[in-house]
This record gives sequence, C-alpha cells and structure tokens, in this order.
Amino acid sequence: MKNRIIITFFIAVLGLFQVTTSTAQTARSGIKGGFNASNLYIDNVNDRNPRYGFNVGLFTQVPIIKGILYLQPEIGYSTKGTTARYNILNTFQGETTFKLDYAEVPLLLTYKIGNVIDIQAGAYGGYLVNASSKSKSDNGSSSEVLLNKDNYKSFDYGLSAGLNIYFGKLMVGTRYNHGLQQIANTESARTFLGDSKNSVGQVHIGFTF
Repeated sequence: MKNRIIITFFIAVLGLFQVTTSTAQTARSGIKGGFNASNLYIDNVNDRNPRYGFNVGLFTQVPIIKGILYLQPEIGYSTKGTTARYNILNTFQGETTFKLDYAEVPLLLTYKIGNVIDIQAGAYGGYLVNASSKSKSDNGSSSEVLLNKDNYKSFDYGLSAGLNIYFGKLMVGTRYNHGLQQIANTESARTFLGDSKNSVGQVHIGFTF
C-alpha cells in the first residue's frame, strides 16, 4: 500500500512537470502600467520624500534559449523626482519638489520559471520629456524654482531588476531602476541637486496577448 502511494505521488509530480514544461515555452507581448515611488539622492539632504507617480509601457519577448531565456525590449513613460526639505541658517525652512518625466527604453534579460514567473535584469535608457520644480516655505509662501528642462541632462540611463508573475493573460510585477547618470546639467541645477541620480521603485499590472 505504501509503495502504491509513493508510485502514485511520483506519477502525479511527473505529470505536473510535463504540463508545466509544455506550457513554459511562451514568449509574451503586452501592455502594462502602474505605480512609481521615485527619489533623488541629494548630497547634504537627509529628509527626502518620494514623488509618487505612474509608469506605462509596451513590451515583447524574443527567445535566446527557447523556454528558458528571453530578451525583453520595452518602450514606456515614467515619472520621477523627489521632495526635499531645506533649512537655510535655521531661518528659512521649507521643501522643494522636483518633477521629472521620461520616455524610456528598457532592455531586460528574462529568465523563465515555468510559465508563471519571469526574473529580469538589464538596463534602461531614458529621454527627459518634461521637468519642473517648485518650492514651498513653512510660512506658506510658494514659488517656482528657476530650473527648467534645459537645466537637466536630456538623457538618463541605469540598471533595472524585477519580477513578474502571470495569472493566465494577467501579469503582476515589480521593478527597481537605479540611475547611473547625474541629472544636473548646469551649475544652477548642481546648486540644488549636486550629483543626484534617479532611483525608482515600481509596481505594475499588465495584460499579455
């Protein structure tokens, strides 16, 4: 009786493995969008709050080793930035919000675990589409900071890593993008931002077809 149970168990496991591998050969294309929490790492500023925004994009997968390893190019749009506190001579206090929006092209190496999980790592390049900054003092007054799009580097690039889980055609995923490019392009921008780089955590949902 015990041997029959063991044999039945192994047959069931083998059957499950065969079903998984038979459906594991799927290259996907789709659309996705979700939530961003971004930050800038600014020298001598310890009190920073994320900028909350969004990301949208299209993606496809090209097989390198069919069923195991794929290349995933994407095109998308992502909001970035931060809100940083300032304190000048313990007299002038407030916060400045930096808003940066990018068109991005990630390129990710994708390792598939069955037909359910994608583990991803790679790089991204981005082009700055829009930029604005605004200061608000603790006494209630606010003003536009004299930084426009020309004060920032037009191109951004960095490293990406993430995970996707699939439920049929529905996808749920998370990703972290770590910028390698200093974003300030002029001395005026470096006064506020120093050698700051972008940092973004993302959560997204998508649909494949």
